[in-house]
Amino acid sequence: MTTQTQTTAVAVPAASGIALVFALGLGLLFVSGWAQATVLHDAAHDQRHAMAFPCH
Repeated sequence: MTTQTQTTAVAVPAASGIALVFALGLGLLFVSGWAQATVLHDAAHDQRHAMAFPCH
């Protein structure tokens, strides 16, 4: 008695995922480039507190 196993591969559109990540990263760089340094500092500081990570 022999048993045959058949496997099928599912194609994932990697190009669309890469394009989405690239656009999101470019958007983050663009927005942070126009933001004031104090705004970025305060956002990072608040995020550290939200994650219960001591920062001072």
